Amino acid sequence: MGSFSIWHWLIVLVIVALIFGTKKIRNMGEDLGGAVKGFKKGMNDGKDEKNPEAVTQQRAHNDETIDVQAKEKTDV
Repeated sequence: MGSFSIWHWLIVLVIVALIFGTKKIRNMGEDLGGAVKGFKKGMNDGKDEKNPEAVTQQRAHNDETIDVQAKEKTDV
């Protein structure tokens, strides 16, 4: 009784699909896939930091700019 057969898993899958609906399950899958892609991109960026030339070239191709407003730090 420790292992489940394919029929047990199919019944569980049908019950989950009936409870949550296929649209919600698809959205959760897309969110999970996006998270995995972001994680992989972050890992690759971390590997590129070891090679400064690759980081410089990557930043040169990136057209995005970050606009911030700097404030002076004052003691209260």
